[in-house]
Amino acid sequence: MKPAAQVAPSPQPSRPQLLGDTSAHAAEPAGGGEDRAAQRIPAWGSLALRLAATSGLIWLVVRNIDWQELGSVFRTLDWRWWAAGMAMAIAAHTLAGIRWAGLARPIGFQLSHLSFVRRFFEGVFFSLCLPTSIGGDVVKAFRLADTSSGRLLAACTVLADRLTGLSALMVLAATTLIANRIGLSLAASIGLAVVLVGCVTASLVLSVGSLDWLLSRLPMLHAARSFVAKLLPYQQRPRLLARAVAWSMLIQLGFICCVMLMARGMGLPVPTRAWFYAVPLVSLATVLPISISGVGIREVGFVHLLAEYGVTEEQAVALGMLWFLTQVGNGMLGGVSFLLDRSQTAQ
Repeated sequence: MKPAAQVAPSPQPSRPQLLGDTSAHAAEPAGGGEDRAAQRIPAWGSLALRLAATSGLIWLVVRNIDWQELGSVFRTLDWRWWAAGMAMAIAAHTLAGIRWAGLARPIGFQLSHLSFVRRFFEGVFFSLCLPTSIGGDVVKAFRLADTSSGRLLAACTVLADRLTGLSALMVLAATTLIANRIGLSLAASIGLAVVLVGCVTASLVLSVGSLDWLLSRLPMLHAARSFVAKLLPYQQRPRLLARAVAWSMLIQLGFICCVMLMARGMGLPVPTRAWFYAVPLVSLATVLPISISGVGIREVGFVHLLAEYGVTEEQAVALGMLWFLTQVGNGMLGGVSFLLDRSQTAQ
């Protein structure tokens, strides 16, 4: 039996702060007030900068707009094509939820695929509602587990899901830009995409290949050992990441088809190959923490990327607004799901 002086009490896990929860600060010393104030300033400053950037982008969008022409674009729009694009976006987000399940279930989150899909749509909803670019990801991790350690592990699955999605975007954009620059044929372009997908997948597999090395460096009784050990399936089963990248390619193709369908309803004279770099490039730009929910970025991006194909500013702005409308529609599905089931997932 160890002497009493050597027995240290087990630290209690702290409850993560989310959506304005301030109880985590109740036990802080008095001197922590200045630290908290210093932390709030960058947060509010970041929000102010994003609001300013969003306002500036909106001004860039509307300064040369002919409002009558913009209204005419919406009046002549065949909304059936927009509805088809909306259905395609829902299908793509559903596949994204299934992709996330493929990354989360092997490390212990044994929920149904439907549960992952619902929580993915909830993430879309909170990404629209919260001012930060990662707000939806935080909510997804919070909803996936009900303990501090579980939510940290859930955040790792969300990060892995994000990385595979971004990898697919970069592959599609790079493939199309290179193919257009050097004039590759369709077969050569597909071959280039396969090579780039292989490189991206290899990079992801190598990045998790150091888990064994990290585990060997941690002391036997270190609290992080059990956490790192739970991530070992990513190293031991590299097919998980390869499959996620493949799903991501299919999902991004779905979003490209979504925008193409809406453009078809507007009668835009844009060749198919142009969408394979315009949509991924605009999507990558919206991921950057510049504006709120990507407002203004989609419109400015389409104005500059589609001008060479004879697309007017009014048409490009209308297309960006329609794409954002599909995001709002998908987010509303997540909001309804959250209202119907606000209970935390028990692990």
